[in-house]
Amino acid sequence: MAEVQPRNRGRSCCCCLFGVIWKVVVALIVLIVLAILIIFFIVQPRSFKFSVKEAKLTEFNYTNNTLRYNLMLNFTTHNPNKKITIYYDKMVGHVSYEGTRFTSMNVMTMGFNSFRQDTKKTNRINGVFSGQRVVVFDHDQISDIERDKKDGVFYIDVKLYFSVRFKVWGFVDEDDFKGNIKCGLDVPFGSNNGTKFMNAFEPTKCHVNF
Repeated sequence: MAEVQPRNRGRSCCCCLFGVIWKVVVALIVLIVLAILIIFFIVQPRSFKFSVKEAKLTEFNYTNNTLRYNLMLNFTTHNPNKKITIYYDKMVGHVSYEGTRFTSMNVMTMGFNSFRQDTKKTNRINGVFSGQRVVVFDHDQISDIERDKKDGVFYIDVKLYFSVRFKVWGFVDEDDFKGNIKCGLDVPFGSNNGTKFMNAFEPTKCHVNF
């Protein structure tokens, strides 16, 4: 009589092979996670700091749906990292008053086309938003302009959209990281005819979002 072969031997081999593969995959995942945690602990990446140190508005005249403005800002950006260099490739600023945007400009052309910020380094970017533009303000906004002129201070919103890259241990990541910076500013007002500023600008920290 012929010997009957166990039918479950092949199934047992497949289960053993699957178990080995699963253990290898789990081990690789654990090693990758550990490597990422170790690198993160060594590098300790932190977002750059951004603030406005100086600001003044010397013209903000609205007539016949045309706004003439002259806003000067002094931005400061600080890299707090010890092992990460930051490459600023693009930074576009949008400026608004009472929720209405009245000017946009490529801030990186104001002194820099792009620049590298080394570790623990602070850089200044001077920006002048000046010109005229057709803007539609409602009656309340027009009243606010006259009030702010009388008070000598305008509340201005500045939002900057940036594109940056990072360098760690000599390796530069060629993928751009994009985000935005929000700054709410109480900007002193003084006219071009030599009127003194009634208020001093308080340096203001901005919120960086990646």
